[in-house]
Amino acid sequence: MPYLPTNLYLHSYNTSITMSNRILPLELIDKAIGSPIWILMRGQTELTGILRGFDDYVNLVLDDAVEYSPDPRDKSVIVKKELKAEILLNGNHVAVLVPGGTGPEDSMAARA
Repeated sequence: MPYLPTNLYLHSYNTSITMSNRILPLELIDKAIGSPIWILMRGQTELTGILRGFDDYVNLVLDDAVEYSPDPRDKSVIVKKELKAEILLNGNHVAVLVPGGTGPEDSMAARA
């Protein structure tokens, strides 16, 4: 059995955890499917939407997504762009996922 830190052991491919009540990152994302999610991307872009799916690389499929990014001409202005289609986000560009989140009061999402 491969070494997993802090006494965290998995039984083969089953997601049950022994010796701990910890939840694995992909399990947390799996529980968020069908729920709103707030995503901070590398750089200054944020997205909110309904999580429809993901893979082991944390590539994400979202519905009803809204993108918030600074205006390239005036960084103090936040541009809100509603994305009408189902979208696929590359997991390499995802920095933070907040399941159930719509963005805190001081986020770009709240200022738009």
